[in-house]
Amino acid sequence: MKDDVEWVDEEAGPVVRPYAMTGGRTRASSSSFDLLAMVVATGVPAGPGANLGSEHRRLLNLVRRARPIVEIASDAGLPIGVIKVLLGDLLDQGLILVRSPLPAASMPPESLLKELISGLRAL
Repeated sequence: MKDDVEWVDEEAGPVVRPYAMTGGRTRASSSSFDLLAMVVATGVPAGPGANLGSEHRRLLNLVRRARPIVEIASDAGLPIGVIKVLLGDLLDQGLILVRSPLPAASMPPESLLKELISGLRAL
């Protein structure tokens, strides 16, 4: 039996389970985040009582400029569920702003599309 325990996988790097990063939580504390919602850091420094882990600080660095949640998850290399929980913590502390995506543009009326097609055919 081996005395030293392998906490690092040579190919994957440090092995930390997602539930360890979120303290076992599976849902964000404050709101549900849309995958295309834009997140940006407020620039407010974390207070002395802020309980920020290394992943929280890493996310704050990733959102210096507004970015969608799905892109943040991709760059952080973490599951969306973990990202939502960590962003919820940051939102609760007033360290980020979250903006819902703009609604999709409505389709133009069918009559306008028919006029467009007729105009293109006339060319």
